[in-house]
Amino acid sequence: MSFSLKKRLGVLFPIIFTFVICLSIFMLSRLSLSLWQSERINDVNGWGTIFLSGLRIDLASLGYLFAVPALVSCLLLNNNMIGKFCCVFLRIWIVAGLWLVVYMEVVTPSFIIEYDVRPNRLFVEYLIYPKEVFGMLWSGYKLELLLGALISITTIYAAWKFSRYAVTGLTLPKWYWRPVMALLAVSLCFLGARSSLGHRALNPAMVAFSTDPLMNDLILNSSYSLFFSIKQMSAEDDAFKYYGKMDEANIIRLVKESMSANTKRPHSELSSLENITLKGDNGKQFNINSSNSELMPTLVNRSASYQGKPKNLVILLQESLGARYVGGLGGLPLTPNLDKLMKESWSFNRMYATGTRSVRGIEAVTTGFSPTPARSVVKLGQSQTNFFTIADLLKNKGYHTQFIYGGESHFDNMKSFFLGNGFSDMQDFATFEKPDFVGAWGACDGDLYNKADQQFSELNKSGKPFFSLVFTSSNHSPFDYPDGVITPYNSPKQTRENAAKYSDYELGQFIKKAKASDYWDNTVFVVVADHDSRAYGNQLVPIDHFRIPAVIFGGGIGYKQDDRLASQIDLPPTLLSLIGVDNLTPMIGHDMTQNIEASKLRAMMQFYKNYAWMDNNNDVVILQPSKSPLGFHYDAETTQLNSKEMPEIMVDKAKANALWGSLAYKKGYYSSEYLY
Repeated sequence: MSFSLKKRLGVLFPIIFTFVICLSIFMLSRLSLSLWQSERINDVNGWGTIFLSGLRIDLASLGYLFAVPALVSCLLLNNNMIGKFCCVFLRIWIVAGLWLVVYMEVVTPSFIIEYDVRPNRLFVEYLIYPKEVFGMLWSGYKLELLLGALISITTIYAAWKFSRYAVTGLTLPKWYWRPVMALLAVSLCFLGARSSLGHRALNPAMVAFSTDPLMNDLILNSSYSLFFSIKQMSAEDDAFKYYGKMDEANIIRLVKESMSANTKRPHSELSSLENITLKGDNGKQFNINSSNSELMPTLVNRSASYQGKPKNLVILLQESLGARYVGGLGGLPLTPNLDKLMKESWSFNRMYATGTRSVRGIEAVTTGFSPTPARSVVKLGQSQTNFFTIADLLKNKGYHTQFIYGGESHFDNMKSFFLGNGFSDMQDFATFEKPDFVGAWGACDGDLYNKADQQFSELNKSGKPFFSLVFTSSNHSPFDYPDGVITPYNSPKQTRENAAKYSDYELGQFIKKAKASDYWDNTVFVVVADHDSRAYGNQLVPIDHFRIPAVIFGGGIGYKQDDRLASQIDLPPTLLSLIGVDNLTPMIGHDMTQNIEASKLRAMMQFYKNYAWMDNNNDVVILQPSKSPLGFHYDAETTQLNSKEMPEIMVDKAKANALWGSLAYKKGYYSSEYLY
């Protein structure tokens, strides 16, 4: 039967037979993943949709994969020299294609466990840093690495054997049939790949059906998900492409209306004046008039609430510490030191992260830039120099500016971005002398805080104010930390909960040292998470997974339990105000030392391509790619989003702020060129 089929199909046999194998792998993998996630599929009644739309995605994927080999096979496969070369080409293509399909499906469960979606741009971005990623995998995922290697070797071996059988002993067609067969085969591949007779080819948005992102991802196969992400990365993502158009003047107006700049002279007033000259932070004269006010539409000249001698500023950025791991915020009892700090300092009880990646948190707390569907500005090409950061501002105010990190600072492009935008001192792993414990991500948090204390003590002696961003890493998979320091919360040792508990222990040790130091009284600290450890769930935006701790403490900071809604982008203006630095900046965040109108309190959250805007009443507008905005009310008790119609003004304000980041990036509205 096999020989008869091979004889009938001729030069199309290797293409069709490999096509069937790949399609079977896709379907079997989707079935396995669906059985694993059956409860969530039942919740959305998605069985039929996942498999029917999944078949459509698989056919499209294989259309892309086999268009070139089908053309080569139909036109050139022969017994001559060219034909032999084509045999080798086809065998390599078949082996590579089968390996890709198998490998991507094999790694999918682990990726879903970590990120609750199929492999996407995060998979690609991590490959840029093989040393760090391999270290992480070797420390915490040895079994997965072994299985991946064994399956890869087995797949390549079996595919090479199969490919030899597939391309030999074929019945060759007459020369005049070859162009016809080639045209037919390539046309079918093209139609399958496009999977639509409409204006747009098939894309994930066309088959999305659920508010649960994972359910929409189950429709895809992981090879398609990966290469679609790569295609999207080839051009920087633009919010306008996803959320629709809006007049630029309207965007600027609505964004400025969302701001609450209690300042000497907000730019919203300046734009109506004929000619105003401001003095920038370095004494440079900056003219704003009707002809150039568009250079920086959100420019604000803020007056600090503290008017004494400028203080030092330290941002303790905590890796992956969502509110659900913080006892003082109703989470697990893992953070006794942070809980204690919350009872004696200024604690934000409704602080929300802007995203789900460390670079998104860095973007928010150092630049005050609003989130977009694109990568963080830390990684975008146009923002590597002359992009506003508080480091650049403070450097021009005479501050020593530094970044302290236990790992390699080049990871996620941090070093390049920081050095190009105001950070002058990089204290990363290479500067640590004999750290006590080194994990997959570098020196542990204990070594990091010892380094920070040593640096602050030395800088304080110089008499020069300093700004330091201290970024922890122990609370990151594979959760490496030294033995015997804490009593584990659960087992095995290397769990997310134990790592969070260890990180909190080291934070407590640092705070004891800081309180006894000479720099305590003239330093303002904030401990804030970059994001939650893992944002997942069956909602368009899992808002409860964006809630994070943020506590401001240090010399002169009193006790305050702040229940106002706040976003990470509110921290930079607030911190500058607390350390006594008047500032001219394009930041749209609130200075929370001021009385902010309740109607202007908001949080903005970017969850992959979805954007959420939540107001102080927990009413939410969610924007999705190529879809109409949806309204919800967020129930903080149940953490559920309940459908609710939102007024048009709120929808417009949400959309304007969702578009603002892309507009500001493209137009250079966040440039520091005019300030320093």
